[in-house]
Amino acid sequence: MTHAKTNPPESLTPIAITMGDPAGVGPELCLKLLTEPRVRNVCVPIIFGDARLLRKVAERLDLAMPAQIFPIDTPDLDLRKLREPAILDFQQAGLATIEPGKIQKACGEAAFAYIDRAITAAMHGQVSAVVTAPINKEAIHLAGYDYPGHTEIFIEKTESQQSCMMLTSGHITAALVTTHIGINEVPGLISTERVLQTIELAAEAMHQLRGRRPKLIVCGLNPHAGEHGLFGRNEEEEIIIPAIGQAREKGIDVEGPLPPDTAFLPERLTKTDAHICMYHDQGLIPLKMLAFDTAVNVTLGLPIVRTSPDHGTAMDIAWQGIAMVESMVHAVLTAARLAGIQEKDLQEQLGWADTK
Repeated sequence: MTHAKTNPPESLTPIAITMGDPAGVGPELCLKLLTEPRVRNVCVPIIFGDARLLRKVAERLDLAMPAQIFPIDTPDLDLRKLREPAILDFQQAGLATIEPGKIQKACGEAAFAYIDRAITAAMHGQVSAVVTAPINKEAIHLAGYDYPGHTEIFIEKTESQQSCMMLTSGHITAALVTTHIGINEVPGLISTERVLQTIELAAEAMHQLRGRRPKLIVCGLNPHAGEHGLFGRNEEEEIIIPAIGQAREKGIDVEGPLPPDTAFLPERLTKTDAHICMYHDQGLIPLKMLAFDTAVNVTLGLPIVRTSPDHGTAMDIAWQGIAMVESMVHAVLTAARLAGIQEKDLQEQLGWADTK
């Protein structure tokens, strides 16, 4: 993979990076981003986190911490004017005694505070995008916040009427019609309107990322894509096929519904920009097999840009210095692309130059 040029542009856009769960790998990933040339050449990274904890992790792992530090309540702080990496220091209560790798209420409180403030900054135009380090859902719930994950927080806080989760990489992209729900709930939540919405959001995002009209494939819900009504409750015939027809009428290049067990064959992957998947594991199993280290989670349909790495808090290796930063780097570069940053080698860095 080719790295970005060494001389950064004179003016860079700020991107918020939330520190995630303090007891997970988020702090060390944020520290690594601060010195990553590919990140610093396309944006000004601003960590929404806790400076004391970051310093503690940096000392433990012998990592640099090259950033200005501003208390979160610094008056008249204009993030758009920052030209060097920065840390917005929340000085969150309870973090002085937390243990790495443990699920703790204080960590959930802190993680939510970082996200909430970053969303506000993006909504007010202070940052061009938000990149979120992983949170722990149990810790969030212990803190009293009843959200299944990041996506739902962003949807509520931005009052978005339509949205979907998309996981993307240079090799494979999957947009999800349904996300964090039980498998038995999936058929009841699939509608023609929802499938069409997911197709449209994915087509728009992939056009932004690829710079051309994308090719999409829609997966069926049932084995063999229902085999013309033989399997399932005729979801393909009554729900999915009408949505595909409407998408084609709007000029979207979309094929399907294809049987899920053949939709991701290597030959199809080389000709497809994104797969529209009916449920979480239908898309994420092939995606994580092929692009676990580089895939990026994008929340589509928001009034702001939000991305994250496609991995969790990795509590078992937290604060050990062995967490791979590549997915976080790709999350920042993807956010930069979606925010309109047009560095000419950005596509090559993201692995798209020789695909499709």
